[in-house]
Amino acid sequence: MVILSHVGGGGTALSKLEADLREFQGRHDRRVDPKRLRAVIDALECELAVEVKDAQQSGDYLVDGAPSVVSWISRTCGMSVTSAADRLCVGTQLESLPKVAAALSSGEIGYQSASLLCHLREQLGEKKDLFDEGEMLGYACQFSVYHLRMLCRVARHAADPDGFFNEAEENHLRCRLHISLMSDGMHAIDGVLDPEVGSALRTTLESLATRRGSEDDRKHSQRMADAVGELVHHAMDQGTLPKRNGVRPHVTVTTTLEGLKNEVGAAPAELELSLPISTRTLERITCDSTISRVLLADSMVIDVGRATRVTSAPRRRALRIRDRGCRFPGCDRPPNWSNPHHVVAWTRG
Repeated sequence: MVILSHVGGGGTALSKLEADLREFQGRHDRRVDPKRLRAVIDALECELAVEVKDAQQSGDYLVDGAPSVVSWISRTCGMSVTSAADRLCVGTQLESLPKVAAALSSGEIGYQSASLLCHLREQLGEKKDLFDEGEMLGYACQFSVYHLRMLCRVARHAADPDGFFNEAEENHLRCRLHISLMSDGMHAIDGVLDPEVGSALRTTLESLATRRGSEDDRKHSQRMADAVGELVHHAMDQGTLPKRNGVRPHVTVTTTLEGLKNEVGAAPAELELSLPISTRTLERITCDSTISRVLLADSMVIDVGRATRVTSAPRRRALRIRDRGCRFPGCDRPPNWSNPHHVVAWTRG
């Protein structure tokens, strides 16, 4: 443990702590009170935060040529820049929050709770005098980290509504969404949404991700993924999305006649922006799709037939009147959320 070698390494006290740690790790009785262990770790986190603050003030990080104490701690301690910046914030703010510092050192509150209070005071900036240490510490002792985070947001808005709004605007600029094609044809989704959009999306998906009967053994994460598929297909089926290149958004599947007939040796169908799909997937898609015939010869297009809807509009209306929604056992989707499908796949006649 040579985290802060340039500031003396803590001398005898740190050496004793290292020896005690080795003795603790070599104990025979592996059972330990997790609450007490966490309190010890949090108290040491407090010590590290103070050391980071001291290094910032003394400029010790400049010995290594680091541009900032955050980058130095990040590299030296093997933590992210965000985590290093958090320690600097906590160490700096604890100087002005003696009650919070004492509660953290004694194990009365955890490091995460102390960090929330320190960041709140830092965010208040010129209005930091409005930070009521006693009141906020009381909340930290009473509520979970999750609820304390909500209370800090409320306190921030009450003390500095303009700053709260500006922060929300800055956070909106962080919004992003990436959809990546994986090697097996699956798609990986990664993104950050603002509170309004994130809440709306989550509410919508949760309403679609309910269990469909007692035999539905899908995990919640699987049901949420299926809900995404249901949501996007419903949006495309409504025909209200903006056109691109003169046509409504749609999924294009390319296959051959042999592939439709599931003949041995036929090339697999391919999804646009994806990889080849199975015959079963092709059969399911063609049950409710528009089919366009394209004849090729020597890589030349010699004929393009008129697009034909497998399930016609009149038939769709009849199904809505007859079934009044999805007929799958346990499913309660209304007609406008349901798609026609054949009992026997359309490609099989």
